[in-house]
Amino acid sequence: MTAMDTVVDVGWCQALRTLLDRAHLVTPSGLAALVAEAAGPLGLRPTIWLIDYEQTSLHAMPVAGRETPGPIPVDGSLPGRAFASVVSLYVGGSGTQAGRWWVPVVNGTERFGLIEFTPVDGTDGQGRDFVTRCELLAGLVGHLLGTIMTGGDGIEQLRRTRPMSVAAELLWRQLPPLTSSTEAAVVTAILQPCYDVGGDGFDYVLENTGACLLVLDAMGRGLGAGLACAVALAAIRATRRAGRGLYDQARAADAALLDQFQDARFATAVLAELDLETGRLRYVNAGHPAPLLLRGGRLVRQLSDGRRMPLGVDDPSVEVAEESLEPGDRLLLYTDGVTEARADGGERFGVDRLVDLTERHAGSGLPAPETLRRLAHTVTAHQGGPPADDATLMLVEWSATASHRTVPGARQVIRDDEGRS
Repeated sequence: MTAMDTVVDVGWCQALRTLLDRAHLVTPSGLAALVAEAAGPLGLRPTIWLIDYEQTSLHAMPVAGRETPGPIPVDGSLPGRAFASVVSLYVGGSGTQAGRWWVPVVNGTERFGLIEFTPVDGTDGQGRDFVTRCELLAGLVGHLLGTIMTGGDGIEQLRRTRPMSVAAELLWRQLPPLTSSTEAAVVTAILQPCYDVGGDGFDYVLENTGACLLVLDAMGRGLGAGLACAVALAAIRATRRAGRGLYDQARAADAALLDQFQDARFATAVLAELDLETGRLRYVNAGHPAPLLLRGGRLVRQLSDGRRMPLGVDDPSVEVAEESLEPGDRLLLYTDGVTEARADGGERFGVDRLVDLTERHAGSGLPAPETLRRLAHTVTAHQGGPPADDATLMLVEWSATASHRTVPGARQVIRDDEGRS
């Protein structure tokens, strides 16, 4: 290591220390200014871009004294490519415009957005060592965002393009991160319409040796459905955390719904446990669409066993079904708002289209959350107007390769003066 390398590393260590020292007292709205302050001595101008709830555009966090740029679409843009693929991407400068790096910001493996690092004052912004340091700083910012973003409204307001309904506000606060990964598997989910969701919800636990999965669809729309979904989710979660199995979880949801609602309110659901060492899947289906088992680019089968009445109906005859998965398999859970989505002419989206698009996107090497993002937007585009029902998707990939695709990595893409990459 040369003396210059030592000086550079000391500068980056000081930037990280500034972030950590000041993060104890920073507000969510003040994080962008803090990152700019920490990176300034390195000859960098950072801009934090956050994904909106629709997952269609990236929005810049404001910094006092700077002009805030407008949103950038994910589809069709170079920054969008960096976000979608979870890779660091270099865009070469042209004319008076400096080149810059677009580096993913994740918390664990949940995608929050990007940091745009623009070198200033003649700083050399190319080379593997440089982007590795940028990724280290962006990784710290991702964890800080995950810690502080709910402590204020500024980030939430930035990520919303319109007001959220009371039911949606309630449900979003109950949900786990959209994506989590381990060395063996990745679980990712998406919920639409994000600002007006009513009765749909999901939950999961991802441990080293196993995963617990839940997709819910409470009857009706609006706040009543949202409350029913939240009650069922909480009952199942509490029972699971007490060490009880699928049968008891379903019965706990029955009891909670019957106790809290006098209007026979119920929810369909799939509850499942996947052993990530053996591939043994155990599941209960409470009146819900059958999960899809995908292998090698095709549908193996719909998992149609383990049937019982919907949650909230006193049904003690719960049967826990079993299925064997193989490494590399994909398990897709969904609510009927996906397959029942209709075009202007009345054509349903359907299971066949769902399977085809899932395998087409997943087979292209995209990270699992990007597969679901594109799939959800295709369902939305299929409908001629506002959705008639909520639509929730959960994708589980039992694959180390799929897991590693959700972790940020570096790939250099240089754009020429004409904008080609």
